Amino acid sequence: MFDRKALISRLKGWGAVGLTGVLMACSSQPQVPKPAELGPNPALLGVKPVWSAQIGPVQFPLQVAVTRAEVLVANSEGQVSARSAQDGAVLWQVSAGAEISAGIGTDGQFVAAVTRGNELVTWQAGRELWRARLPASVLTAPLVAGDRVFVLAADRSVGSFDAKTGRKLWLESHPGDALVLRQAGVLNAVGNTLIVGLGGRLSGIDPGNGRMLWSAPLASPRGANDMERMVDLVAGLARDGQVLCARTFQATVGCVDVAQGRVLWRQPANGNVGLAGDGSRVFGVESDGRVLAWQKASGQIAWSVDTLRHRQLSAPLALGRSVVVGDQSGWVHFLSREDGSALARWPTDGAALAATPVVVDQTLVVVTRKGGVFGFRPE
Repeated sequence: MFDRKALISRLKGWGAVGLTGVLMACSSQPQVPKPAELGPNPALLGVKPVWSAQIGPVQFPLQVAVTRAEVLVANSEGQVSARSAQDGAVLWQVSAGAEISAGIGTDGQFVAAVTRGNELVTWQAGRELWRARLPASVLTAPLVAGDRVFVLAADRSVGSFDAKTGRKLWLESHPGDALVLRQAGVLNAVGNTLIVGLGGRLSGIDPGNGRMLWSAPLASPRGANDMERMVDLVAGLARDGQVLCARTFQATVGCVDVAQGRVLWRQPANGNVGLAGDGSRVFGVESDGRVLAWQKASGQIAWSVDTLRHRQLSAPLALGRSVVVGDQSGWVHFLSREDGSALARWPTDGAALAATPVVVDQTLVVVTRKGGVFGFRPE
């Protein structure tokens, strides 16, 4: 008899796409939809590759961290490095001493990651400061803010540590559904409020003591078994001032006023990666490769394009007049923010993106599963 719980417990470190594929393969052998063919490169946007580097395979939910002029990356084996956004040169490099399960978090001074052995490791200027044992595995990059390191564990516990000494300041449990999603969740900050995804709720927490301030439901568990009832927010928030927009895994997209802890709107959606946004729109990709824009004020769909269907897209980045996404073959696509039409695209190393694209010091940086790091810049 097929044991869903046993299967999920063995899939540590797997993303939602991989999990879905395994569950489907156990019951049948469906045909994989053919990715949409790419037409000629429209080359309507002046952008060019300016540097590349190799860091080694990345098989965990990497969050690329940025400072004013640096980009911080890591590979699965535990190598963490800071590189110049201008030319990709290594500024410093350290080893976590073990495989990494979550990272990278930084405030520009302290850098943090979590190993597969459930150790939170923090560095400063390329030198290890301390390690702390955590009670559960972690898939979400630590948040470093206000001389503290915050951690969201897979069992939905949230903890705070002194960034200088590693002293545990508080640890709060938030029991929920029997199953949790095996990919990065929501851990962020707005002003003096810690923003955490707990199940289908976007929650505000007092960073000083871990006390819950408010909880805004974006999706509710449904179904007859634990698998069907699993609801989790995924990493990647679209922020505009006091408004945060988030996605619940294959369920909804919605926006919350964090000053009041109030849901502004939510809409059904079927995606598994996070969102991007600007002052008027929220951008996201669905599991089938459709790219959508929602009106930030109302949640109504502004546009939807299917030219990248079934290409297993990364989470988007809003950049200038474009929305940037990567696909399963390592192509970086630049789409118009106005209507989703193709503006340009560039290849990388043929592997899917391992993290959401980021921008630092006027350089767009993408990282692939093979460990390729690529910098692009406007012409």
